[in-house]
Amino acid sequence: MRRAVLAFRNDKKTGPYRQALGDEGIEVVSVSPEHPIDSLDGMGLVLTGGTDIDPAIYGQDPDPRGDTPDRERDDLELKFLRQALSLDLPVLAICRGLQLFNVAHGGTLIQHMEGHRIADNGTHAVEITAGTRLACILGSGRHDVNSRHHQAAGQVGGGLAVSAISPDGFIEGLERPDRRFAVAVQWHPEDMLAGYTDQRRLFLAFREALEAIR
Repeated sequence: MRRAVLAFRNDKKTGPYRQALGDEGIEVVSVSPEHPIDSLDGMGLVLTGGTDIDPAIYGQDPDPRGDTPDRERDDLELKFLRQALSLDLPVLAICRGLQLFNVAHGGTLIQHMEGHRIADNGTHAVEITAGTRLACILGSGRHDVNSRHHQAAGQVGGGLAVSAISPDGFIEGLERPDRRFAVAVQWHPEDMLAGYTDQRRLFLAFREALEAIR
């Protein structure tokens, strides 16, 4: 059975993730600080967007332009991410999820990028690096993606490979090459499926990784 834990705080914003996963036949198990579980128990993990990660986790003082920390969520998701990576369970990390992915490996974040957010229906280019898992899924070279974040990965965590970068030099994709499927993107593919059907390949590849679990 294809099952994945969907980690989030606000259930009102999970509809597009649930739809994208459900379209690939993946059963969603919801987890939040209010509704935790003890173990992934052989399931994949999807990390979603949301508020800024507590800067104390990566050794920085907070920027006043950042969100109020949600340490309960940070700690819960870090726990499951580390469990998934140690057991080589599939991980798909989106937006805030990429940032948590980097921090979990000892990386840092750029806490504020002035004017980097764009409209939900707007796009910008990223360059996907040849030879990466992300390139195998979406193809290397230029792709248009959406963006609505004001933070980005800074120093890259140990063991991670940069798989996509924006023209202004910000990291848009990270992955763990030594894992079955540990892919992180800064954009929101779940919101692009209607107009950019190639983004569905991310969820298809995640499903295929789930099918390979024994």
